[in-house]
Amino acid sequence: MAQDKFRNIGLIARSESEQALYSMRQLIHFLHGRDCTVILEKDIAGSLPEMGLQAASAAQMGESCDLVIVVGGDGSLLGAARTLARYDVPVLGVNRGHLGFLTDILPSEIESRVGQVLDGEYTTERRFLLDMEVRRGNLVMGEGSALNDVVLLSGDSVHMIDFELIIDGHFVYGQRSDGLIISTPTGSTAYALSGGGPIMHPRLDAMVLVPMNPHTLTSRPLVVDGNSEIKIQITTEKVKPLVSCDGTSGVRLQLGDVIAIRKKPHRLQLIHPPGHDFYQACRSKLGWSTRPGDN
Repeated sequence: MAQDKFRNIGLIARSESEQALYSMRQLIHFLHGRDCTVILEKDIAGSLPEMGLQAASAAQMGESCDLVIVVGGDGSLLGAARTLARYDVPVLGVNRGHLGFLTDILPSEIESRVGQVLDGEYTTERRFLLDMEVRRGNLVMGEGSALNDVVLLSGDSVHMIDFELIIDGHFVYGQRSDGLIISTPTGSTAYALSGGGPIMHPRLDAMVLVPMNPHTLTSRPLVVDGNSEIKIQITTEKVKPLVSCDGTSGVRLQLGDVIAIRKKPHRLQLIHPPGHDFYQACRSKLGWSTRPGDN
């Protein structure tokens, strides 16, 4: 009965990764053996012509698939999440990258772990994303969404940038720094962690703001409610900063521009096979010490 829930399965991967293509072939054969209909994302279908499978965009997968499996690193899943969150389709990750906080199935476990999910053995997490908009007066100059973080940075320049931070209409501070990271709990183990931010449990409804090399000794990461509206006004004249969502190509800024950031109304439905443990993932990925006898 559980398998009937996941009959149409979309597959997404990086076409330039031979390791990901190897796992994709293994996964396709396994899913066909479970009588599932498999749909490939258009970008990967051309690399697997021998499979003769239907191809679709990520958005089309969101509309028609019961489950989408992403084979790759966390970056691959981030890209899929920004498209798929609005469709509320479950997303499962197979790790063919580096850390793999989001893509938590090992390549050697594909058949056993994906099989468990098809049998209805899994847990579900709802991860929120951020919406970002850049306004120049009354004009919208750019927008984007992020599962990990929205980052303001100095762009091509080595100079610091000046900006003002406003949260829920309240002026917080003016800052001179290399930039600012606005991160979800999901992104707290990514760039924000490298910047000295705290690790936040994925269930927290909060955002963390992490200054990048601030020109002060008293500026520290700030954790705020997840429903906060964050505005950043650029007060720099000589430097043309950049704002980026999840490391994608960003929007170039100028004096007076306002960046508005708030929680996206749609959440990502991320699923894990049995036994998923956030703290165990931290021990494994971040090198935390273990108890004697633990693997």
